[in-house]
Amino acid sequence: MPPGAHILAGFSLGFHHRQQLTRLLDNAAGRCSLLNLDPQRLKAEGVSTLALDFDGVLSPHGSPAPLPEAREWLERCVTVFGNRNVFILSNKPTEERRHWFEQHFPAMRFIGNVRKKPFPDGLNRIGELAGVPPSSILMVDDRLLTGCLAAILAGARAAYIHPPYVSFRQRPFSELFFMLLRSMERIFVRLARLFPDSTT
Repeated sequence: MPPGAHILAGFSLGFHHRQQLTRLLDNAAGRCSLLNLDPQRLKAEGVSTLALDFDGVLSPHGSPAPLPEAREWLERCVTVFGNRNVFILSNKPTEERRHWFEQHFPAMRFIGNVRKKPFPDGLNRIGELAGVPPSSILMVDDRLLTGCLAAILAGARAAYIHPPYVSFRQRPFSELFFMLLRSMERIFVRLARLFPDSTT
């Protein structure tokens, strides 16, 4: 696959699914932080499996391990869903991060060797591994046109994390880039929804 294919797919598929992305963006208009997602409530609402992005969701960009508060949240998720039903689905699954999870959550699985989000391959793989329908999988991501769009394409659920975890002190240029990218995604979705659906 050519480099950047997932970025082009994000915009083209994002435009096609603009109404669903708009609803997701509107639902997150207040504040949807990781810690607002209560595992018990999610399970009561029919979620059986979690797919978690890493950067911005569990830690700032480039960090090798989740923040302490995210680690506590992960422990609560494991208690509710079990290790085998919590997956890491990141476009940057570094070996350093894999090693951290092997040490602290050894049964939790990283999904690799699939096309990057927004392609739904990773979520489809998770459904196969967990033996659950896509509708019971929750993708937790801080990007509209990658993880959230992948969830829409797979028929899974999405939780849009906004604002994400950032650390300008550690990686100012990287964080600035992704801050602008997230803002551009939100502007794109808001502009795209001005176009009527072809079915209407």
